[in-house]
Amino acid sequence: MNERDRRIARILDVPEELMGLAAEARAEVAMDVDRIEAICRENTARVLTAMAAADLRDYHFGGTEGYGYDDTGRDALERAFALAFGAEAALVRIQMVSGTHALACVLLGILRPGDLLVCAYGEPYDTLRTVIGISGAAAGSLLSMGVSYLQVPPAAHGEPDLDGIAEAAAGARMVLVQRSRGYSWRPPLSIEDIGRISQRVAQANPEAIVFVDNCYGEFTEVAEPTMVGAHVAAGSLIKNPGGGIAPSGGYVVGKSDLVELAATRLTAPGLGSHLGPTLGHTRLLAQGLFLAPRVTAEALAGSAFAAAFLRRLGHEVSPLPGEARSDTVLCVRLGSPERVKAFCAAVQASSPVDAAITPVPDDMPGYSDKVIMAAGAFVQGSSIELSADAPMREPYDVFLQGGLIRHQVEFAMLRYAAWLYRNEGL
Repeated sequence: MNERDRRIARILDVPEELMGLAAEARAEVAMDVDRIEAICRENTARVLTAMAAADLRDYHFGGTEGYGYDDTGRDALERAFALAFGAEAALVRIQMVSGTHALACVLLGILRPGDLLVCAYGEPYDTLRTVIGISGAAAGSLLSMGVSYLQVPPAAHGEPDLDGIAEAAAGARMVLVQRSRGYSWRPPLSIEDIGRISQRVAQANPEAIVFVDNCYGEFTEVAEPTMVGAHVAAGSLIKNPGGGIAPSGGYVVGKSDLVELAATRLTAPGLGSHLGPTLGHTRLLAQGLFLAPRVTAEALAGSAFAAAFLRRLGHEVSPLPGEARSDTVLCVRLGSPERVKAFCAAVQASSPVDAAITPVPDDMPGYSDKVIMAAGAFVQGSSIELSADAPMREPYDVFLQGGLIRHQVEFAMLRYAAWLYRNEGL
């Protein structure tokens, strides 16, 4: 062990014996990090070119208040998003409070009574279930408005069931594709997977809309869903595309008519995308887009390290070191509520904000189980910043995501290992 590692161990108050495991993990994922850096380089080129083509100017950052008519900065930023995502149009708005809100704008803006919504890869994420109406009893859900629902489970080995998706899509108005894993062990969908699904849906029903929940997946690969056949995609600006800078907001990208239908749900029929003040946030959203490939790469590098390190502690992880990453989420099987709490406490203690707070499980709107969440973030709920959360249910999986700086992820994992060392005799 070198003197630098000894100093870091003292600063973090972790046993020096753990620093060797960290060094081994870094060495194991060196090739993973090289691949991540190559993806970051290409995505940065694409984003820079998109921002230049959108002609974003310094005077655009002043913003608008009130109705937000004629906001040229908002229009330029939305052109940049559309170009970066290979889409016809984009809706990028601070008024969207979450990724679920952005997704709901698309679902509720497009679907009508009598339509069939098909979920292409098993059950969707917890908060989206309440929007659809398959969990809870939220007023205004799709099912309560007369939209039918069908989901296609993964195939035998966990891959998308393309034949099942095609059969279900034959009668569908929309096929929803959740890119990330959600609160499940299943792997995220790659861009190649999404392209295959889009192609099969188009063959089965050319009128069906392929809609991708892109949360956690942006800039993890060198293409986006709207470049490979998806008609529309949506996500949160306090995840990958906000670059850790955006203070709130969401986005929708895709075909112009579909994006406008989502805008109509966000504002009102007849108003659509024409309204929406930027309130001085245009610079932050634009800077977030600029930083997004770099910040996403940091999160992916941190996730790769965590996977290698946690395996050395005896934990199951998904994805494994060396596996391709199509979202910024690492699933860790801890096996007990005590370990889940200790893991989340280590993440919280390694955060720049609210580090002294101890996270505890509690009820959360939209979730069926008590949930523990650790996130000492500059932006509340930002999951491109380092965070960890878990539903308190067997087999006690925790979901680690984000990390603006990869070293923060390493330090959090060292603190968790220190808890194991002191409490379970690691």
